Formats: sequence, C-alpha cells, structure tokens
Amino acid sequence: MKEYSSPIFDKIETSKQLPSLPHILLNLIEACNKEESNIKVISQIINKDSSLSAKVMSLINSAYYYLPKKVTNMGQALVLLGTESIINIAISASVNHVFGRVNAESGFDLKEFWWHSLMCAILSKSIAKRISYDSPDEAFLSGLVHDIGKLVLWVNFTREYKEILQSSYDKTGLLLAEQNYFGVTHSEVGHWLVKRWKIQSFIPDAVLYHHEPLDRILNSLPLIKIVYVSNLLSTEIEIKSQSSLNIAEEILDLPRSQIEEIDTNARAEIDDIAENLGIEIRPQTGKSIKVNDTDYKKEEKLAQELKNISLLQGTLQNLLKTRGEDSILSAINQGFQVIFDIKINCFFKYDQERDTLIGKSLAGYNKFSLINKMLIPFQKGKNILIDSLKGEMPIDSFSYFKEIAPAIIDEQLIRLTGNDGIMTLPMVVQKKYIGILVLGLNETQSFLLQKNFNLLSMFISQATNALNMYYLRQSQAKLILSKTIKATSTLSQKIVHEVNTPLSIIKNFIKILEMKFSEKNIHQDELQIMNEEINRITNSLHGLSDFSITELQKSNPTDINEALSEVVEIFKESLMLGFKINFHLNFDLSLPLINSDKDRLKQVFINLIQNSIDSLSPGGNIHITTKYITNASDNKILEGLGTYFEYAEIEFIDDGPGIPENIKSRLFEPFITSKGEKHKGLGLSIVYTIVKELKGNVTFKSNTANGTVFKIVLPISRNFSY
Repeated sequence: MKEYSSPIFDKIETSKQLPSLPHILLNLIEACNKEESNIKVISQIINKDSSLSAKVMSLINSAYYYLPKKVTNMGQALVLLGTESIINIAISASVNHVFGRVNAESGFDLKEFWWHSLMCAILSKSIAKRISYDSPDEAFLSGLVHDIGKLVLWVNFTREYKEILQSSYDKTGLLLAEQNYFGVTHSEVGHWLVKRWKIQSFIPDAVLYHHEPLDRILNSLPLIKIVYVSNLLSTEIEIKSQSSLNIAEEILDLPRSQIEEIDTNARAEIDDIAENLGIEIRPQTGKSIKVNDTDYKKEEKLAQELKNISLLQGTLQNLLKTRGEDSILSAINQGFQVIFDIKINCFFKYDQERDTLIGKSLAGYNKFSLINKMLIPFQKGKNILIDSLKGEMPIDSFSYFKEIAPAIIDEQLIRLTGNDGIMTLPMVVQKKYIGILVLGLNETQSFLLQKNFNLLSMFISQATNALNMYYLRQSQAKLILSKTIKATSTLSQKIVHEVNTPLSIIKNFIKILEMKFSEKNIHQDELQIMNEEINRITNSLHGLSDFSITELQKSNPTDINEALSEVVEIFKESLMLGFKINFHLNFDLSLPLINSDKDRLKQVFINLIQNSIDSLSPGGNIHITTKYITNASDNKILEGLGTYFEYAEIEFIDDGPGIPENIKSRLFEPFITSKGEKHKGLGLSIVYTIVKELKGNVTFKSNTANGTVFKIVLPISRNFSY
C-alpha cells in the first residue's frame, strides 16, 4: 500500500485549491455505490443541484448517446445512464469547478490539458468495451483524472511547476524533475488525491501507474493497462507512431486495425463530451513553427483530408461489423452525423419485385413514423426521389425546384423533415438500384455538402456496398432456406409419426409405474418430471410437422428460478455420479414472475446446459445464476429490448476450454459446431431463435483461460394473461 508522508502533501492538504467533493456529490456517490440503490433516491439528490441535474439531462440527450427520442424525465435518464455514469458526471463537475477558473498566464495551458484528459477518458471507455472489461464507465473516469496530479502541483506551486514544465521535454524528464524538486511525481499526487474521494474502485491505482515501465504494465490488472495505453495514444497526432501502436497491441492483445478504429472514433466524440461536461478544450499543439499563409492552407487542407479518410475508415469498420438492415442503417446515420454533422431522416428501399420505393424512418420521432407508410411507384412516378435514383446523382431541393415544380410527395417529405429543404443520396451498384437516403437541411448545409462532394461520394459508396452485401446474403439465405424446408418437411412428418409411437408406449409404462408406486409414495417426483418432459418433447415434435406454420407463443406467469431448478434436476444426479460434473446455483429470490412460455424457456436452458456438458471434462463446473435488474447500464445486452424497465438475467458459466475463435462470429447460426461430426450444431441456433421470439437477447463471452459464459436477458412484463 502506498503511504505518503512528504511535507508537500501537508501543504497541499491545507490549500484552498484542492478539489474536494461537495457534500451533495458525496451523498450521490454513496447512494450510487449501494447495491440496493433506488432510482428515486438518486433522482431526488440530483434534483437538489440545478447545475448537476442540467448536466445529466444534457449528457443523456447528446449525440454521444444518440437516443431516438428526447429524454425529459430524470428517473428515465438515470435508468438509461446507469449509476457509474452519474458518478462520472458528479466528479467531473466538481474537478472542473475547482480548476475551471485559473490564471491563464501561469504557463499551464488548461484547455490543452483537458483535451488530453478527455481523449484519454474516451479512449479508456472504448478500449474497456472492446476487451469486455466489466466497467467501461470506471475506465472513463480513470482516464479523465489520470493527470490530475499535475493540476494539484500547478495550482499549489505555480512558479516552481512552471519552471519544471518549461525545462522538461518528455515524460521521463518531467517525472525526474518532479521527483527531484518535490520528492513526489504528479502520478503519486494524483493517487493520493483520488484515494481521498473514497471511490470503491482501482481508479487510484490506474492514476498511480500510468507512467510505469512497460514490463511492469504487462503483468498488471486490466484497468491499469487500459489507462496506460489510452494515455500513450492521447496525443494531438492523428496518425500514431509505430512504437505507440506496437505497445498498445502488446498490452491489449488487439489487432492494429481495432486500435486505430478506437482512436478515430474517440476524436469524433471528444468535442461533444467536452461540451456536455462544461469543459473548454483545445487540441495539443506542441511547440509552434512559423509557416507562411500558403503552407498553412496546404497543411490545413492535408490535415482535413487525413481526418476525413480516418473518419471514413472508422465508419467502414462499423459497417463491416453490423448485421441486419436496421443495424447497417443506424451505422450509416451515425457515420454521416459524425462526418457531416447532419442526420439522415429516412431511407427508401427499392423493391424490385414491386418496382416500388418503400419508406423507412431513421429519425425515431413520431412525426417521421408516417414515412414508414409511404410506397412510391417507381416507373410511373415523377419526383425528386425517382429523378435522383435514375440519374444516380445527389439532388438538393433548393436548386432542383428552381426549374421544376415540386410534386406533392416532395412537399410532404420536406414538411416531415421540418427543414427548409431536402437532399437525396441515391444508392446504386452497377446499375442496380438499392435505395435512396433523404436528409432534411437548410441551404447553407446543402452548400457545404456540395463543397465536400468527393467525401460525400466515398461515404455513399461505402454505405451502398454494405447494404447491397446484406441484401445479397439475405437473398441467398432465403433461397437455401426454401429448398431446405421443402426437402425437410416430408422427412420431419415421417420422423414425428415414427417417434410418437415409442413415446406413447413410454408414457403408458410411466402411468403403470405411478400406479404401482402410489401406495408406497416413492419416486413420484421423478416420474412426474419424466412425464412432463415427454409431454414437452411431444409438443416440440408436433411443431415440426409443418415448417410453414409459425408456432404460437404461449404466455403465462413463469417462475424462471423454478423452471431452472426443474431442468437441473433432470441432469443433476446422473452428471454428478457418472460424469462428476458439479452444478452451482445462485438464484435471485427477488426475481418476479415473467410473462413467458415456460416450455420453450426450459428448452433453452436444456440446450445451454447440454452445450456446457459437452465441453467439460470430469470434475468440471457449471454455474447458473439469475438476477433481477432494473436499469439499462449495459447497453449492448439490452439493445433492442424495447422500453421495459425490468429485466431477468440468466447466466450459464462453465470452466471448459472455451469456444474456438474461428466459429465465434457464427456461433448462433444453424449447423455451426465445434463438437465433431456427431453434433449437428442446432442447439445454440434454437436457443437464439427462441430467446429472440420471447423478446429477449442472448450473448456470450469465451476464452481458453476462463471458459464460456452465456447470458440471457428477458424483459419483464407484468401484464399476465391467465
């Protein structure tokens, strides 16, 4: 444990220039740290401070979170942000309040300092998400305060620290000068200060070790590695040095392309975060070099081109990772907003079979939902959309309507966007129509977009290719599925007929056994479980009889803990005796009933347990946990689950060898397996399909060191239909 007894700390402690947390923020952090924290209590604390409540509402409605609808209720904002983000805002507000108004003539550029700190914070959060660190918001705050020791030394020893900064040309020289003069470094001062805030976290350690030698960092905890790399990458140079990237790759074990993508996205976010935290920033400039106006303009143009290319590259990476039309369109919209600062309002897909443009809102607001009802005949129509698509050129309404009177559909679109005009962006691949993007804008925005025509063309080309590849895959998949269903339907009917006969015989024998054992009152529970499972198998078989009929979902009040217990009971005795596999159950007893289909849930649980069993050696372990959650802090897990505020979370954890890297991206697809020819690879595909039909999400994490975790999140609805 690091102890500090230097007289420097005594002087700092008595200083009025020390960022201590106001009483209201201490209460807030205490409330957020409680496991049983109540949204209502936290909301009441925040509402007592108008400045803090304004920051919370500003952040949740910023482009950083990109919500489709403005949030006006504090309780809803807290549910969406999560308690860790609230702590971030609170501490950021406090630190900036203390250091926000300091003498600009002291030799310390505060705006450059905050640029570096925010860049480090955003990088830390992005890296944390990429490596699946369980607290990205903790990483953000660590990055934000990693250099706070510099501020403390500066405000308390202004003249001395100014001389140290001016005489130090690199981080090694700075640390040495600090140690020689004060007896401590800014890393140690920052560690000392953050520990005083009593945050339940390794944040103080991340601050302490962010300038340690590389060989020590390689064996440290994840948070320390995250902040170390983020500090290394948080420079004003957009194209990183090879040494920095090599170190980042070695520490994080991530591909170079992912690190560069994280850096690109961070630069796109930094101004928005600074604005919402109320912090003034300016990119680090280094030492000034005199250049003439011509060179400056060339340099500025080159820098802009490099920025545009890096932003496009980041957008392309996002598009390559997306799956599904909605995800691709969302990535296109986000990328367009990052590069051009304009939102795309809607997309009209070209339906070749009907020769029609089909509208789809991308804005999320109620007034745009009317676009989803728009069907525009292609050949017979005459409007800006069709002219743009046929001509394969972007068209803005300001110039277009100077020569041609607007059609009714044109006027409707402009009115729906709520802007002075629109611009259409056609999406065409080798004379094949994909669709057309529509954005509402004013004349100035239209002019600026046309000035960046090359960049606009490159962006639309990327977006078009992403959509076209998805539609091609969908078309191919439908063709294969159609042939598969036709070939399998007859076979499945034969299988159902053949299997029903022995199942009926087994049920009859179970009935006879029940009658024989009824007098002695033994084995009744086991026989009942066997009978129920045979009924469930029979129902599943009936569902195979016709692939063209969608199974109707049965919704009843369901106790997830009870359903899991029943499934485990089926496996438990035989596995513990025969295979020596151990079950560890940790159920949340506060989990309420959910409105769901118990039989189909049990099918999911059986498949996941069997999947774990197949991967384990004798003596292996399976942990099953349930949890009642009431906030949306894990956006990835809760993505697409609607506007519920209560969720049931179920985890299946095994300590097996993990899932091979080459099948992770396709794990939930049919016939994908790592278990040999005897396994047909349908179990996890069935799990994915059922969970989605039950309006839930299923995700997984897996590696050779820790085994595999499957996590299911189901929304809780209180509307039971008995």
